[in-house]
Amino acid sequence: MKQWLIPAAVTFLAACGGNNNPQQEKENTAEKAAQTAAPAATTVALKNDALNAVFEHYEKLTDALVKGDAAAAKVSAAAIETGAPAADPSGKLAEAAQKIGAATDIEAQRGAYSVLNNTFIGLVKSTGMSSGELHVEFCPMALDNAGARWLSRSKEIRNPYFGDAMLTCGSVEETLQ
Repeated sequence: MKQWLIPAAVTFLAACGGNNNPQQEKENTAEKAAQTAAPAATTVALKNDALNAVFEHYEKLTDALVKGDAAAAKVSAAAIETGAPAADPSGKLAEAAQKIGAATDIEAQRGAYSVLNNTFIGLVKSTGMSSGELHVEFCPMALDNAGARWLSRSKEIRNPYFGDAMLTCGSVEETLQ
């Protein structure tokens, strides 16, 4: 009898420790997913409505350059060029966007992107933000070690100047609020 008592007790304890309740399993899975999920994107609103509208396309352009997608970068640059006159009467933003759209390869687009960034960052700083924060990020190795900046909602570095080759190269230089 003792020879059956120990295996029975082990089996009983193992069965009691198991979770056969599908609802409980679903709740545990949802809880684990919520704990590991990435934080939601920060809401950002610029005080200049026209610049705010262009910012959406700016983010798409940045993402396209991070991914090395020259075709998507051209589309986003065209959208920026269209909205730029209302956001920047000087014409510098539209001119930089036009150069990105006319570039024949991703490296040329990335070079023109630096000029667009200098103008865009200056406009954001001069007009201000209504809500949220943007990070001015800097890669010292971009443009043959001359260095270049870009804006991001996240402090996580995703380098548009090098893409996959050096995705995390850079640092947060300044936070705009």
